[in-house]
This record gives sequence, C-alpha cells and structure tokens, in this order.
Amino acid sequence: MRLTAMTATMALVAGAAFAADVAPGDLQFDEYGAIEESLTGMAGDAENGAKIMASKSKGNCIACHEVTALQDAPFHGEVGPMLDGVGGYRSAAELRGIVANAKMTFEGSVMPAFYKTKGFIRPGDGYTGKAPAGDELPPILTAQEIEDVVAFLLTLQDG
Repeated sequence: MRLTAMTATMALVAGAAFAADVAPGDLQFDEYGAIEESLTGMAGDAENGAKIMASKSKGNCIACHEVTALQDAPFHGEVGPMLDGVGGYRSAAELRGIVANAKMTFEGSVMPAFYKTKGFIRPGDGYTGKAPAGDELPPILTAQEIEDVVAFLLTLQDG
C-alpha cells in the first residue's frame, strides 16, 4: 500500500511538472515574435543548452550558426548569423520566440521551427516514401530544451 501511495504521489508531481509546459499550439507570440513566459516555468540549464546546440540529433544550431564558445564542436555554419554576443542584445523572450519558431520574428527565415507540431509543407509519400502519417509531428525540441538553449544563448555576452 505504501509503494502505491508513493507511486501515485510521484505520478502527480510528474504530471504537474508536465502540465506546466506550454504546448506548441498554445504559444503566445507578441507582435515581434517574442514569447515572454517560460515554456516550462523552470530555469533553463545553459550547459545542456550548449550540448543541444552542438548535437546533430537535437538542435544542431552550429550547422548554420558560428558560436565561438562551442569551438570544440566541428563544422560551424555560415547560413545564419554568428551568435557571439547574442545574449547582450536579445532578451530571453526574443530568443525563446526565435528558437521556438523564427518565422514569427523573421518571416523569410530558413531556420526550422523547433517547437512546432503542425502546418508543415512536406513532400508526400509518393515522393519520398518516408513522409510521416497524420497531421501532427512531434516538436524537434521539448519545452525544457528550448529553455535550456535560451539559457545558453543568454551566456553569450560581448567582451
């Protein structure tokens, strides 16, 4: 009985933490594409954010952006702007909005929407044979991973 009560308590705590996450379809962008409120209500982990930015299976931000602080990661791109100092001229809200869906700030951006689940334009099954079924896809990053990337970007200050 004690184990059942403990398991139920842990499920409630985990459920409450999960319930705090803002779903991709519920994002509230301001007129400039910023998202004021945290997606999780929890602080981001800058160290994990750096890992996500360099990870080919997650954000892979350095495929398009150069980041001096991530020099150990190979093959920095030049498609997007260099991110050195971005934490000095962009707020957490602006960075959160850009990472979640850059097209809300920069209409013609080729940057992927990392926290979006529908509204994609993709080739059909006849073209690739691998197109996903259904209307929704999982987001590339979780709400907490977005917060982690934002926390890392805020550490990138000039000087």
